Amino acid sequence: MGFLEERDMENVPHIPEYFAGKTIFITGGTGFLGKGLIEKLLYSCSALDRIYMLVRSKKGVKSEDRLSQIYSAVCFDRLRREKPDIFESKVFVVAGDAMEPGLGLSEEDRALLVNRVNIIFHVAASVRFDDSLPYAAKLNLGGTLEMIEFAKEVRNLSSLVHVSTSYSNTNRDVIEEVMYPPHADWRDTLDVCENIDEYSIRVLTSKYLGEMPNTYTFTKQLAEHVVYETKGVLPAVIIRPSIVISSVEEPFPGWIENFNGPAGLLVACGKGIMRSVHSDPGLIADYMPVDICVKNIICAAWIRGTKKLTPSDDIPIYNTCAGRLNNITMMELIEVGKRMASKLPLDNMLWNIGGDVTTSKTIHYIKVLLLHCLPAIFIDTLLWIIGRKPMLLRIQRRIYTANMALNYYITKQWTFDNRNFVLLRSRIKEGDKEHFYYDVENVDKEEYFRKCCMGGRKYLLKERDEDLPKAKAHYTRMVFLDKLVQCIFYGYIFWFILNIQYVKNGIEFLYYIFML
Repeated sequence: MGFLEERDMENVPHIPEYFAGKTIFITGGTGFLGKGLIEKLLYSCSALDRIYMLVRSKKGVKSEDRLSQIYSAVCFDRLRREKPDIFESKVFVVAGDAMEPGLGLSEEDRALLVNRVNIIFHVAASVRFDDSLPYAAKLNLGGTLEMIEFAKEVRNLSSLVHVSTSYSNTNRDVIEEVMYPPHADWRDTLDVCENIDEYSIRVLTSKYLGEMPNTYTFTKQLAEHVVYETKGVLPAVIIRPSIVISSVEEPFPGWIENFNGPAGLLVACGKGIMRSVHSDPGLIADYMPVDICVKNIICAAWIRGTKKLTPSDDIPIYNTCAGRLNNITMMELIEVGKRMASKLPLDNMLWNIGGDVTTSKTIHYIKVLLLHCLPAIFIDTLLWIIGRKPMLLRIQRRIYTANMALNYYITKQWTFDNRNFVLLRSRIKEGDKEHFYYDVENVDKEEYFRKCCMGGRKYLLKERDEDLPKAKAHYTRMVFLDKLVQCIFYGYIFWFILNIQYVKNGIEFLYYIFML
């Protein structure tokens, strides 16, 4: 990473100057991080020439027709308001698929991109933990290989940014910004997935993954090696974000598009349907706001692209994570969630907020049965009786499945070294700091998660701010009902105990003793 410390930055162009007139090619532009990246580039680097998005047809909708759907997303509200024509004039779709040979590009589109593209952002990936090995390998590994082969043809490539994950080396306790030995040979892995029958692969997958917890982390780690083998050949950069969550400020506070990370946890707790989390209360959870991640990606492309590639250049790796800069424990997260849920309750809560974190699997499973499943069965029965569709047990099943997938990540502690991530921001020029400097340590956690909850209500659950008084009134009723049920339940237990014969005999005996 020597060129960061040793470079004279005086003659290096500012970030918007570097992007001015450049043509950008991006995969994964329809996803959460991809949309945030496109929005920020258009807003803060408006002089760029154009952005080409690799988009596949989906559910009968052609790639070209999906562009208007993408632009209708709320994250582009700032652009529609302040730069209303920039998206339509600078963003174009090329039909293709990262899972297909040659990225699924037509000969005409490939020739166009090879001749025009200057910067590549490879963001496309499957982030599901339960994908089969062939599917994960085809997209995360094979898609990266196809992108690298394409990049080698690009005539005026300035920088290539490959987005990986901080969890690509989860078999290590301390994860530094270095390339670790591969868990398998990526060529052999692709060969296995292409030539061995599906049943055999399914049986052998867990053994083939070795120390890796799932196909996602396994294939993402191998994809890093596909990129790293181009050291000195391509001006590549590897970005390793931790769990990407709601924005701090851009394009507006609290923007989010998925239930990943704490978003799903806070929503489930806020609805009153999640009462137990299996984790260590003191475990530090590492989350990265999407706008900070986007700024780091853009800065990484700029710092790499403003230096001429030499055969001796290494490939920079950035652990885009909070690390020691600003962290929160699982217990703190739950407590913040409870406070926020009482101040900003969700519409139509099914029960009062509650629950806690437990380190015991046995206790957790007992709580799941008693506090998740039984109430769900009871409420679904009531819904069935009144002629409505039962749904709570199905929701609880989805929550349980999601928690099982996340269990590895919320019961194990890692230490992320993000020295390069911090050093890069120190190289940002003074005139660029307003738009591109990323500050992690000074983010106020209480205020940030308040914005997260507001964003979750608005963008995930589609709840309106004007309905908040009604939600608060309903929350008050749920608190009262919860207390009432607790009083009845514990009162009954107390009455039951008092009426057990040997307890009654004991009380009569004590009464007799004290009366003597």
